[in-house]
Amino acid sequence: MIAVDTNILVYAHREDSPWHEEALAAVMELANSSQPWAITWSTFHEFIAIVTHPRIYNPPTPLATAINAIKSWQASPHLRMINEGDDYLNAFTTVAKAGKIKGPKTHDARIAATCLHHKVKTLWTADRDFSAFPQLKCRNPLI
Repeated sequence: MIAVDTNILVYAHREDSPWHEEALAAVMELANSSQPWAITWSTFHEFIAIVTHPRIYNPPTPLATAINAIKSWQASPHLRMINEGDDYLNAFTTVAKAGKIKGPKTHDARIAATCLHHKVKTLWTADRDFSAFPQLKCRNPLI
């Protein structure tokens, strides 16, 4: 199973992104395939925080439009929304220790641990910070 990180979703959503076409094509490929794919709930929260932020985008995406983007992805019959589960603390502890996580890197560790907890094979991301988690295979679908 492939999971998609926030930056890929943001680029797919924001037409003013220089990587919009590539990211949109990548997300559409997953959405239209018969293979299961995943997005963590924390990724959705981060997506909302970024695209609606007026200091990041001018104009920012209206909240209703951002929620509609999420609903359109959820319409993919093979999308699995994943979140922390019963044994998540062990997964997070392993990832955090291996990555020597501190401060703001905790959010990336949360996504990595959630993916590993749900047996995600690859995380599609343009964020090099995920290299701190060698247990999770990462791929940038934009290059």
